[in-house]
Amino acid sequence: MKLFSVVAATIGATFVSVAVAADMPEFSLLIKNHVYQPSELKIPAGTKVKLHITNGDTTPEEFESTDFNRESLVLPNRSIVVFIGPLRAGTYGFFGDFHRDTAQGRLIVE
Repeated sequence: MKLFSVVAATIGATFVSVAVAADMPEFSLLIKNHVYQPSELKIPAGTKVKLHITNGDTTPEEFESTDFNRESLVLPNRSIVVFIGPLRAGTYGFFGDFHRDTAQGRLIVE
């Protein structure tokens, strides 16, 4: 009976995790010509979000933020997913580490 309880609890936790992930807000960024599109992205405060980042360039880029502590490589013509938050209301910068002069953006959390 103990084994059944452990298995049932594990299955229940899995369903809760899937349900929570399905309710998570999703947003998208495109890197094209070494520029983030859009350069400003509004996300809800106090909520974990799923960010899809697609690199439409022929060179790699590194999505990075010292404001919300993320660093992820995005290979050419590929996509990645980054989870962000929950964050407090405010403005948080991000940049492309390989093209800092053009690949700049910010999250507006409200």
